[in-house]
Amino acid sequence: MATIYGSLFQNSDPVHGFQLDGRGGVLPIDLNASATQNNPFWLHYDYKNQQSKQWIQQTDLLNDTAKAALSGEEGRWRILRAGDGLLLTLQTLNNNPGHSPEQLVAFRIFINNRLVISSRHRKVQSLETVVSEFSMGNGAESTADWLVETADAVTDEISEFTDTLHDRLISIEDSLLHDQIPERGELALLRKQIIVIRRYMAPQRDVFSRLATEKLLWVDDASRLRMQEISDRLGRCIEDLDGFVSRTAIIADEISSMMTEMMNRRIYTMSMLAMVFLPTTFLTGLFGVNLGGIPGNEFRFGFSLFCILLTCLIGIVVWWLRKSRWL
Repeated sequence: MATIYGSLFQNSDPVHGFQLDGRGGVLPIDLNASATQNNPFWLHYDYKNQQSKQWIQQTDLLNDTAKAALSGEEGRWRILRAGDGLLLTLQTLNNNPGHSPEQLVAFRIFINNRLVISSRHRKVQSLETVVSEFSMGNGAESTADWLVETADAVTDEISEFTDTLHDRLISIEDSLLHDQIPERGELALLRKQIIVIRRYMAPQRDVFSRLATEKLLWVDDASRLRMQEISDRLGRCIEDLDGFVSRTAIIADEISSMMTEMMNRRIYTMSMLAMVFLPTTFLTGLFGVNLGGIPGNEFRFGFSLFCILLTCLIGIVVWWLRKSRWL
């Protein structure tokens, strides 16, 4: 197997470029340093950077399939064996400013026992967490550890967002208990986020599950066990998301029922008001025909007496409706 020197990455312009020190920290890549299983390289690129993309397409460290994936030309969900390594395509939440979490970000990984090359365009917050762990000396000690730590960071991000979705569901349900309908579009956005996250995390769970069983000499049993635990944790998040979809359907039905009930209540109230004023409308129409012979036409207090009679008639109608339990 050819030796991998730091000089091979000259002028590749990585976003991050480290050599693991084997103790949880990282070192700057020395041009004369060589990658070993205990001290592998990690190079992280932005494939929209022309200098980085050119290096990816010209390097002899990758085959054509890996070059296409790391250059952003191939974005399908997959896990492929590539010689002694793996080629992965993963996705996580888009927590960049001005974007919605469900607008997922993808990043590609080529990994073997001595080398990790990853690429993305939009910033991946999960990988920034991995970098921060290195700065504190608590990072991965090998490429297998790096893969597990990355999968764990992605799953933590999904799990936290799942908890956020649950809190929003609880808030909407509590509002409905107090006869408060959520703002227009709030439930639709929530349901969209749930469905999109569930749609793309299910294949990722399968990727993690396969990583736990993939026979690679540089992945030890402890890393496989941790990867299976991560896959199971992501599976529980997916089960929660399935439950959230059902709950949003119930909430939508409840909102529809509340809207229908409110409309029926308004129509009923208007019908009762029409019934209350129906006799008075008849009498005022009858006495307003402006023909001779109207009773009380020449009586000084005729209009006042007529108003009093109408008020009494309204009172009688209201009393009758209440007695009949229509009001």
